Amino acid sequence: MTFTRKHFADRQQLVREMVDHVGKLLSRAIAEKGGASLAVSGGSTPKPLFERLSELDIAWEHVVITLVDERWVDAADKDSNEHLVRAHLLKNRAAKATFIGMKNEALTAAAGVQQCERRLRQVPRPFDLVILGMGNDGHTASLFPGARQLAAVTAMDSGKICMAVTPPAASHDRMTLTLPAILAANRIFLHIVGTEKLKILKQALATGSPEAMPIRFILRQEQVPVTIYHAP
Repeated sequence: MTFTRKHFADRQQLVREMVDHVGKLLSRAIAEKGGASLAVSGGSTPKPLFERLSELDIAWEHVVITLVDERWVDAADKDSNEHLVRAHLLKNRAAKATFIGMKNEALTAAAGVQQCERRLRQVPRPFDLVILGMGNDGHTASLFPGARQLAAVTAMDSGKICMAVTPPAASHDRMTLTLPAILAANRIFLHIVGTEKLKILKQALATGSPEAMPIRFILRQEQVPVTIYHAP
């Protein structure tokens, strides 16, 4: 396992430290390569992080931002991760960043895979940083336990950047980065808050199959370093 755990007394302290770390990683990539790429997750957890990141004084015009996964809804829909990112991250100084989303005009996620893959090939890879979350069922991105596409989306030899996934319980079909695409990163941050998520993390770190808790695919790999950020 290649992860480091960082526990903070409160969420504000976590966000301050995380923003500082993200800024240093992106700035270093810009200095070394002329640009940086960042893949982010949706949900309520990253909102305070996005707000603070949007004010970070770095060369955002050289940063490309994309999503880890997306619900197959219109970009203006409240459930859209693109909507979340545009509302909370792509503003202030970060308005200069380039955003490449997943949702396209295809009626279904399955029909939109090829177009989404073409878009994502515009994002410089390996990703400099992927920021993941974790659900109470142990899913991350849209790698859901029990999803019929789970084996395909976690196959390391698929050659695919993204795939469509139908969650067994959650709403909306999804588009997600595949496991090999997520692991094609220089760094991964796992951002979790709350005592319940800490319990889930402890379960994920215990014995059991990764298919039962797909976050284990991230925590058990040796390919890319993972930093776990947690606060109550």
